[in-house]
Amino acid sequence: MNSDNRYNRQIILPEIGEEGQQKLSKAKVLVIGAGGLGASILPYLGSAGVGEIGIVDDDVVEVSNLHRQVIYKTSAVGKSKAEEAKGMILELNPEIKVNSFAEKLSGKNAISLFEKYDIIVDATDNISIKYLINDACLITNKPMVYGSIFRFQGQVSVFNYQNGPTYRCLYPDESTNALNCEDAGVIGITVGIIGMLQANEVIKMILGIGEVLSGKILVYNILKNEQQKYDFEKSSNLEITKEDFDTKYNSEEDQIQEIKFELILDEIENESILFLDVRNIDESPKISFKNQIQIPLMHLENEIEKLDKNQTIYVFCQSGIRSKIAVELLQKYEFKKVKSVFGGALAMKKLLKEEKI
Repeated sequence: MNSDNRYNRQIILPEIGEEGQQKLSKAKVLVIGAGGLGASILPYLGSAGVGEIGIVDDDVVEVSNLHRQVIYKTSAVGKSKAEEAKGMILELNPEIKVNSFAEKLSGKNAISLFEKYDIIVDATDNISIKYLINDACLITNKPMVYGSIFRFQGQVSVFNYQNGPTYRCLYPDESTNALNCEDAGVIGITVGIIGMLQANEVIKMILGIGEVLSGKILVYNILKNEQQKYDFEKSSNLEITKEDFDTKYNSEEDQIQEIKFELILDEIENESILFLDVRNIDESPKISFKNQIQIPLMHLENEIEKLDKNQTIYVFCQSGIRSKIAVELLQKYEFKKVKSVFGGALAMKKLLKEEKI
């Protein structure tokens, strides 16, 4: 198939032309996350002819993903998102190269991955991973295309572009307890719009056209059809070395221990063990054990005296994200025997139904 035919409608744009198409074909873009945002970003980058695309995601497709992660079919449930996304893009455009990494982004692999790409796209809904992406971009001097969703509202920005402001300039406080899509709820249209806006920033940077959202954050509300842009400036105290990075992320990752619920299923009647639910009171599914206490994450620090430092504590939330934040907090207060339940209440309820407990 003739490439000129494939890309003709964009090549005839004066701002792109043959030269711009060559820039796209030589570009290398790494997308972190193949969920809702990634499902919008990836097809547009692939179809535009971005020469090499990397996809990082350790998750598998679930039925509850399909209303917003529209690149997956029902037959893909249970399969690797990274692999399925790769297959979809290559069907859309077999002329490009696609690399799938079915692994979790971490302090151990971020730098080596980022060094191989020109632009890094944050398509995650995990606050701690966003800080990791930002810091790895600083170390490798790569721009970070940021996207974030909260219910019917989304945000887009570009960080570390030509030494511009970073994610930490906009959000210096790492202790924020923002909910992810699974916890807060989301409609597919929101992630679709925000993902396309992120893809647009990538294309503009590759081509060197338009105004990149560096030092600006765009906020879009789909219910009101309103959008605003806000300026923010670069902070002065942003120096981070490879040593700082390794100390922060590799030591933290080693400390925050997760455990699968199936391994502690027989502990739900053990009174010497405590299950700590850090979800909000109104969240479902309901989990009720005799040896359980519920303290929402936002209240945990103020009510920490309710917990025994010498007790083994298994912390859970909805999907396993807030529980890791809670474990970090408890460790700061010298709790030694705490672990986060992998997959949270959703995984627990599923296993409890299978076990018919």
